[in-house]
Amino acid sequence: MTDSKKELINYRIARAKDTLDDALILSEKHKWNSTINRLYYAAYYAVIALLLHNNLKPATHNGAKSNFSEHFIKTGIISKEFGKSYSQLFTWRQKGDYDDLFDFTEEKVLPYFTPVKALIELIEEIINK
Repeated sequence: MTDSKKELINYRIARAKDTLDDALILSEKHKWNSTINRLYYAAYYAVIALLLHNNLKPATHNGAKSNFSEHFIKTGIISKEFGKSYSQLFTWRQKGDYDDLFDFTEEKVLPYFTPVKALIELIEEIINK
């Protein structure tokens, strides 16, 4: 692996962790739509790091979701539960960002912190093997 590729992967993992911290800060202010956005992006940055590690370079968010599902969820490398969480966050992030007169609630958002944190940790572990 080239140094620049390794640096980009490490950057994406660091970005995932920072973005998860941002989600926590937003949740403390009860900014639920923004929290969903940050939770999605925390997971997305980790997924992108994993895809890059495996020489996959999707051009879109939907491409990242498809590649993640095809190469890691369907193969059993990563649990289907993480795939479901990531897919739900993908949908909700779009809803929270673009739908009018829609607001997430604490009850919908808070349960996603644990799987996003666990997904980041799992991806980091896979990359570091």
